[in-house]
Amino acid sequence: MSKFGHLITGVAIGFVAAHFVNQTPGGRRFFEQLNQGVREFGDAVAAGYHGAEAGTAEDSANDRR
Repeated sequence: MSKFGHLITGVAIGFVAAHFVNQTPGGRRFFEQLNQGVREFGDAVAAGYHGAEAGTAEDSANDRR
């Protein structure tokens, strides 16, 4: 089996395992916490990007003066 085939097989097994884990109360709690952490990380990245973007726009406006 090729490396790509191993990758696809591993991803499929991971999805099946996650489905079964998510059917338990503890598994649901785990995935809720994981999703919350991912959302917080995404929000922090977006806030940093927008802050840097605003700072860059402000710097370029000052350079034009």
